[in-house]
Amino acid sequence: MFLYNLCIAIYARLIAFAGLWNNKARLWADGRKGIFKRMAAAISPSDKVVWIHVASLGEFEQGRPIIEQIKKQHPEYKVLLTFFSPSGYEIRKNYNGADYIFYLPADTPRNAKRFLDIAHPEIAIFVKYEFWLNYLYSLKKRGTRTLLISSIFRQNSIFFRSYGFYWRKALDTFEYMFVQNQESRDLLHSIGFDNVIIAGDTRFDRVADIAKAAKKIDLIERFKQQSKLFVAGSTWGPDEDILQSLINDNPEIKFVVAPHEMNEGRIGKIIASTKQGAVRYTQCNADTDLASYQVLILDTVGILSSVYGYATWAYIGGGFGVGIHNTLEAATFGLPIAFGPNYHKFKEARDMVTLGAATKVESAEELKAWFEPLRDEETALQKASSTAKDYTKKNQGATSLVMKIAFGEQK
Repeated sequence: MFLYNLCIAIYARLIAFAGLWNNKARLWADGRKGIFKRMAAAISPSDKVVWIHVASLGEFEQGRPIIEQIKKQHPEYKVLLTFFSPSGYEIRKNYNGADYIFYLPADTPRNAKRFLDIAHPEIAIFVKYEFWLNYLYSLKKRGTRTLLISSIFRQNSIFFRSYGFYWRKALDTFEYMFVQNQESRDLLHSIGFDNVIIAGDTRFDRVADIAKAAKKIDLIERFKQQSKLFVAGSTWGPDEDILQSLINDNPEIKFVVAPHEMNEGRIGKIIASTKQGAVRYTQCNADTDLASYQVLILDTVGILSSVYGYATWAYIGGGFGVGIHNTLEAATFGLPIAFGPNYHKFKEARDMVTLGAATKVESAEELKAWFEPLRDEETALQKASSTAKDYTKKNQGATSLVMKIAFGEQK
């Protein structure tokens, strides 16, 4: 543990130093300043607290169904939500589903003690990949019920290495581990853990809720009119490059392109390269002649999940970088999906490729070869669409299982 604690201390100092020129590092460090004072001012010693910790935005979406069910079924509890990353905290720091939202202080023994003294959670829930040793050991020592949800384990993980003793010991702090698949259960069983439940991924429940609550967006309806709509979500430069020829080759199809980051250069390139005209969402008003544009650039946040409800096909960005973004928001509406080659670490993407609901593409030519049958053959479109929708429906239910065991009858 000495080496682990030393690494944590060095990491925190390096992040603070990097904050001199890096905005994300600065947010990480500044967000933790005075945190114990702020926590003590917010959390009452008499509160009944459930603590949910997530790394960033994606894990928040997995924890969110649990948070919302706790508030619905057990209003006697206060929900404390913590983030490790600024990319999650800064976007969701005003989320009204949790009572308290903070960054997680660096995982030192002293910080873990101070944090838990103030938060005094009755139940702690860690989402997917977060294994902070001092926090977990302290929770175990205090007898706090601790759960792991929506997790995936792989053979090459540190838990299954000869030098992974402290990490295996960390797993012993969990009362239950809710995993996404049989492989994870088998791996944990191989190192002596039987408190493992295959529950699936809570994000399936989240996207089902999103679909039910999808907004009516007048501007999208005016843009689409009687045309079919192709939505490209969370795109990066390489995604937009291969989409451009598809756009220009299909002038009868309307396209919504939602960049992952509002890069002015890339947005300008899309506008300049679209032969039938492109317009930014934020520059449209009631007088805008949307019928004269083929592409709508979604340069705003918070509505992409509802826009998928108007679409016939979807492309999910990120696959030419570190990995694809959220495919389930599109799949829950029954959209056939394409994405770039870096998708293998996402179980749902692998599953949908195997089932035929999604396809990997590496070039404009491959994107065209995927799209044209789905454009021209209604049978092919309906088959892919129903496969995507059925997949998301089949995998719902993780939230209710976690809630039943965490707050109701024990398994």
